[in-house]
Amino acid sequence: MADYLYIVQMDIPADKEADFNRIYDTQHVPNILTVPGVESCTRFKLESADVDGVPTYLALYAIDSPDTPQSAAWVAESDKGDWASQIRPHTSNRTHLIFKRVG
Repeated sequence: MADYLYIVQMDIPADKEADFNRIYDTQHVPNILTVPGVESCTRFKLESADVDGVPTYLALYAIDSPDTPQSAAWVAESDKGDWASQIRPHTSNRTHLIFKRVG
């Protein structure tokens, strides 16, 4: 079991949503899963919230170290495929959080 969770949240315009999900699932996640220290990735879409402004999409990465998302391998894999050119420029309301497992 990973000691850390890296949580990435973001919004995407409705007209880009189909490409966002296709590229995220078929390119971005498989690329990131090759990075040493990345154990898994699970994605979610917001169903409800009790506050305004919560990003619509969430990716939950199980990682071995809080440094993994800033590693050269992560950056290289994140820039592969269509993600960097066709999706990243259209994302907004992004958050990046790292949690350490307790107990």
